[in-house]
Amino acid sequence: MGAVLTQNTAWINVEKAIDNLKKADMLDVRKIHRADQRELAGLIRPSGYYNIKSIRLKNFTTLIMDHYGGDLDALLALELPDLRSTLLKINGIGKETADSICCYAADKLTFVVDAYTARILHRHGISDTGAYDEIQGIFHQGLPPSIEVYKDLHAHLVFVGKEFCRSKRMMCDSCPLGFWMS
Repeated sequence: MGAVLTQNTAWINVEKAIDNLKKADMLDVRKIHRADQRELAGLIRPSGYYNIKSIRLKNFTTLIMDHYGGDLDALLALELPDLRSTLLKINGIGKETADSICCYAADKLTFVVDAYTARILHRHGISDTGAYDEIQGIFHQGLPPSIEVYKDLHAHLVFVGKEFCRSKRMMCDSCPLGFWMS
């Protein structure tokens, strides 16, 4: 659920939405599937774009109900190419969200490329295009194939992106990646 809720918003807002779902005893595939879309939207309001995200959550849970008998683990047990392909067919789930689900929920070996990662690589002259597949390929080719390494590096890039490599106010002088610039 978090991968959908975090689209275009800060994690702190996602946490509030997840807390609302927990308090309403709605953090469950079957319950979200059966929920009234407006009620669901109200619960996830802190995540922003709540009407769109409630539809996306319903799309996600519909796939799980219709094709996996409501068993999220059965979906997550698919091999990486099949899982990613299945997720990308859901309206409202793109590459970043699909890869977040694959990496963090299913522990599949794929690197998640987010806006922070793309910005950092662009500013350091590593990626000119910012294309998702190009950036992901850089990490897949340059890192040891380890889910722990992928998750850890992604977390560090998110930190650097939030704290130093901001979209408007860059803090290059104090950035821990500054050695690349010299």
